[in-house]
Amino acid sequence: MVKFAPLSVPWERRLQTFVVLQWIFSFVVLAQICIAVFIGLLFTRFWIFSVLYAVWWYLDLSKPWRGGRRSEALRRCIIWRYMKDYFPILLVKTAHLDPSRNYLAGFHPHGVLATGAFTNLCTESTGFSSLFPGIRPHLMMLNLWFWTPFFRDYIMSGGLVPVDKESAAHILSREGGGNLMAIIVGGVQEALDSRPGGYKLVLRNRKGFIRLALMHGAALVPIFSFGENDVFKQVENSPGSWVRWFQDRLQKIVRVSIPLFYGRGVFQYSFGLMPYRRPITTVVGKPIEVQKTPHPSQEEVDRLHQRYMKELENLFEAHKLKYNIPRD
Repeated sequence: MVKFAPLSVPWERRLQTFVVLQWIFSFVVLAQICIAVFIGLLFTRFWIFSVLYAVWWYLDLSKPWRGGRRSEALRRCIIWRYMKDYFPILLVKTAHLDPSRNYLAGFHPHGVLATGAFTNLCTESTGFSSLFPGIRPHLMMLNLWFWTPFFRDYIMSGGLVPVDKESAAHILSREGGGNLMAIIVGGVQEALDSRPGGYKLVLRNRKGFIRLALMHGAALVPIFSFGENDVFKQVENSPGSWVRWFQDRLQKIVRVSIPLFYGRGVFQYSFGLMPYRRPITTVVGKPIEVQKTPHPSQEEVDRLHQRYMKELENLFEAHKLKYNIPRD
């Protein structure tokens, strides 16, 4: 039985729904459309637009690896407030971040589409700059998307940068501090285990971000986003199933996973690709001081990694009861 939305839904909620719909569209099919438009224009009388963009693209090729090109106008656009209110999403500060320092933040969990990470770090709808004055957030994203025409410019405007050493080094070594580079540590592998009712993190063997923090002397900041896994459901893909086999093979080949997610619809609540209206509360933990070590040993990396995992666990335990996580 399909459960339809009532006709009397306030316009405010309708706007929230359509803003989230455009965001889903942006991160599911917009990149492919941009590629099609870029190639398609070459075979029309408007071919000059693609040629001019190709020249610009060539001249601007390294920009994503040099900190990107943020647009405060887009980050502060009113549409993101409607997206924040849809769930709703809340950003919680637990400690001061010194704007004279650079920080490397680990964001957990990934969720299906990293909704909390995008809303909190790529927009100003939850008040990041007010909570952490003088700190410029950057969120790392798969390199693949920064080779996509037009789409690369859109994602850079929100503060997204490629997830690789060159990009990280550029941000974390900036003089004067005031930069926070966030990486969703579990990545695409963690997204495959995102479903309501639990949090399974891919973290125990992820140590590259720890090594980066040591090399640049960047303080580590654990971030946990409660409710991130509750906004979508997934088709059953337990390890050993043919669905999971296909997803794992695809990830190894192209480094992109495809969570077969579903939620509600636009005008009905029974099925569709819209996320459920479930609260997401993103808690930013206290920074872990890191001594700069240009050539860290494996023992130093392991020791800091253990401390990071402990601090993340403490952050989770300290706040879980507030956000409907059972005590056990």
